[in-house]
Amino acid sequence: MLQTLFLRENKATVIEGLKKRGGLDVSERVADLLMLDEKRRQTQQELDTLLARSNEIAREVGNLFKAGKAAEANELKAESAQIKDHAKTLEEQMEAAENEIRNILFTIPNVPNERIQFGNGPDDNETVETHGSTPTLPASALPHWELARKYDLIDFELGVKVTGAGFPFYKGKGAQLQRALISYFLTRANQAGYTEYQAPLLVNADSGFGTGQLPDKEGQMYFAPEDGLYLIPTAEVPITNIFRDVILKAEQLPVKACGYTPCFRREAGSYGKDVRGLNRLHQFDKVEIVQIAHPDQSYSLLEEMRAHVTGLLKELQLPYRVLRLCGGDMGFASAFTYDMEVFSAAQEKWLEVSSTSNFEAFQANRLKLRFREGDAKPKLAHTLNGSALALPRIVAALLENNQTPDGIIIPEVLVPFTGFSIIQ
Repeated sequence: MLQTLFLRENKATVIEGLKKRGGLDVSERVADLLMLDEKRRQTQQELDTLLARSNEIAREVGNLFKAGKAAEANELKAESAQIKDHAKTLEEQMEAAENEIRNILFTIPNVPNERIQFGNGPDDNETVETHGSTPTLPASALPHWELARKYDLIDFELGVKVTGAGFPFYKGKGAQLQRALISYFLTRANQAGYTEYQAPLLVNADSGFGTGQLPDKEGQMYFAPEDGLYLIPTAEVPITNIFRDVILKAEQLPVKACGYTPCFRREAGSYGKDVRGLNRLHQFDKVEIVQIAHPDQSYSLLEEMRAHVTGLLKELQLPYRVLRLCGGDMGFASAFTYDMEVFSAAQEKWLEVSSTSNFEAFQANRLKLRFREGDAKPKLAHTLNGSALALPRIVAALLENNQTPDGIIIPEVLVPFTGFSIIQ
């Protein structure tokens, strides 16, 4: 969430910057917000004057009673009662204005970083890195959903029977491959200095608001109404909320945390060949990395996180590309996002496997996540996160790209985690 003070002092910059998001025009919303803020500040000033007068009267009343001037004291007490009534009205007006301001702020996305280009959607994203050559498979090569059936790795139909579409069963070596990838990703994160957390899979509404899933994405989240809890769409939510309402010391930054969780998303996309098999699921496994950073360091740390993710892809011997998202394709809370995609040879398409983003102070403002340098006033920290990595499309690419007449070859780096080198 943007700060009202920032909007007031940078109105033109915010309006112009948000046009990068597919031409988004927030000028009316900003004007309404600033008008409400001016009204709120005037009301606050009037309220402060009244309260000062109320305090002054309280002192005068005490002195008058001591001096035996009860009549004059009672007159002032009557004035004090009127002031309290008026102050209550002003406080209600303040609260109403603050609620309206907050509701408008919830609708205004983060301002893209100056390096982000204007764009309407995925077609306007910029490729900034490619690695590896795309494998050439024979005409008889199978997509991963057929390979999963052939080698009895994943049962999509059983998932439909037990739960519904988008909830597959992994079995045998398919389940072992899942577990191996999770262990491998967590091991690499630990080696990179990330503290591992085993986080809850349900969060309260405050946590959803803190990281920006609520109020605008509540339709994409599974909700348990009797408990008021949401199933997490990503480990980013519980892990980042560890630091909600926290003031860190500057010397503690950056804070690096990671965690594996299942992820739950109601909106799994449209039907058709683009969402077959593991391409898009309602429940999937992911290892997430999170950093809480000093604003001066956040973009160098974003590059560090990007290198961490691409390092995993290199070790898995998967051809990949890195996209810098345009304004129109970035998430609501992001100021800068890299997407990492791997090439799926049997499907002949690129599959997104990671988004790594810098939210600058947008989440921190919602979270009231701050840091203090010495005795100075606390400042908002920057938050970053990235998928390292999401499993379904990694599994899809591994199965498809590594299929041979003799079976599916397991990348060497995974063999210590799987205990086998080939699926037959």
